[in-house]
Amino acid sequence: MDGSPVGLDRSIIIDLMTKEMPYGKYKGLKFSRLPEPYLAWMSRSGAFPQGRLGVLLQTLYEIKLNGLEHLLNERHLGG
Repeated sequence: MDGSPVGLDRSIIIDLMTKEMPYGKYKGLKFSRLPEPYLAWMSRSGAFPQGRLGVLLQTLYEIKLNGLEHLLNERHLGG
């Protein structure tokens, strides 16, 4: 076991903590810092993009919606 939550790809968490939003109002902001209302709007309007970016944004929305922000903590990832 690598310390990641069961069924969650560790690379997704790492990307959420290190990569930045590539466009729009929050361009340049780390994914983990995107506000939940923005993600909720994307979900309601079907605005999640295709591909890896969409996976990241949808995963982040689920994390924030369910109060699981502690998953975005480096200590949680282990070594």
